Amino acid sequence: MTPKKIEALKTKISKIKRTLAADKRKYGCYDDSRGIRYLPVKYFIELEDYKGGLAYLRWFSKNFPDDIGFPDFLFEWTIVLFKSGRIKEATKKAFETFYANTYLFDQFFGKPLIQIDKWEGSNLQTISFAQTLQYSYIEPSLKDFADWLEQTILEDEFHMRCDLYIDIQRQLRTERDQERRSDLVAQIRDLVDSY
Repeated sequence: MTPKKIEALKTKISKIKRTLAADKRKYGCYDDSRGIRYLPVKYFIELEDYKGGLAYLRWFSKNFPDDIGFPDFLFEWTIVLFKSGRIKEATKKAFETFYANTYLFDQFFGKPLIQIDKWEGSNLQTISFAQTLQYSYIEPSLKDFADWLEQTILEDEFHMRCDLYIDIQRQLRTERDQERRSDLVAQIRDLVDSY
């Protein structure tokens, strides 16, 4: 990466931070309906500045504690955690990524995207959304991450949780009883929270 490109990315990060800080000063809270708070992690990954990315994610967690994020953002978060040596946290975030979009890992690994017979819930979990992922297992800077992710998703506990999640989503697809649906949704929440 050229020095000019590095400087441009650092400038983008600074500009976003300044914009968010100005919103906080003006409104007393962050009014980020534009979603610019998600962008810096991508830039930190491009810069291979995982320490900076981790610091930003700590700030993000503190200031947006209820923000579940978008699947690609969660995926980026997983990369930063892994590259920072926080393997246990990266594993949990990888599952959160799978929960947000069951097709994202297949896209990352260049596998054919085959729709799963389950309740999709929202546009965030469709195959077309997975096709927007900007990362690939063939990127040299992500080789170690790709190797780790491939092993992680094959581990018994991770694989069991993914299968259970898909099974619950399949049940949600056809379940009409509101009480049973609520129970299934609670099971999903427990599945994610207990990792």
